[in-house]
Amino acid sequence: MDSLPAIAEVYRLETPEQALALLNPIRADILRLLAEPASASEVGRQMGEAPQKINYHLKSLEKVGLVNRSGTRQVKNLIEVLYRAVAKTYVIPDSFGWSEELKNRMTDQGALRQLLNVSERLRQDALKLMEASDAQEEVPSAVVETDLALPDEETRQAFLRDYAEAVRAVVKRYHAKGAADSDGAFRAVLAVYPRVDQGGGSGHE
Repeated sequence: MDSLPAIAEVYRLETPEQALALLNPIRADILRLLAEPASASEVGRQMGEAPQKINYHLKSLEKVGLVNRSGTRQVKNLIEVLYRAVAKTYVIPDSFGWSEELKNRMTDQGALRQLLNVSERLRQDALKLMEASDAQEEVPSAVVETDLALPDEETRQAFLRDYAEAVRAVVKRYHAKGAADSDGAFRAVLAVYPRVDQGGGSGHE
């Protein structure tokens, strides 16, 4: 497999065509699954779709620069092309001049995709930590969960400002350069989203 630079955390979209690609739910899911190199067949199995259909969307994503080829792999008598997304999350520039409704729709989708990415990472990390706990290793951890009342857009924006300010203060106090490689490295994940009731709808409580 060819050597590629590390996948970017955030990619600022460069063309409207890239943004339109993200509006397609299948292509958005493909990008989410390509945080690591994979073939059309692998992505198709995870999504329950035919490899030919996934390959069509991969070609479109490659054309607008949202995925790159990361090498090839031989599977029996076939040579599979491996692809990887250029980033984990995407930012829509204001310069595109799109309507607020469309920009909000894309921003919401991007935030929800990031929530899915984080959820999957949490699940995988938790499984590894449970294995360590089963091996009688000490695994210090903590979870903070609460309900919020954010009934309207003004309240939600005010909360986000306060939330970001408080998080920055805490992170500044405990963040250290190179912490990820140290013995005392921990990961903090913070998320805000509407509660989902038992009937499957969402409500702001």
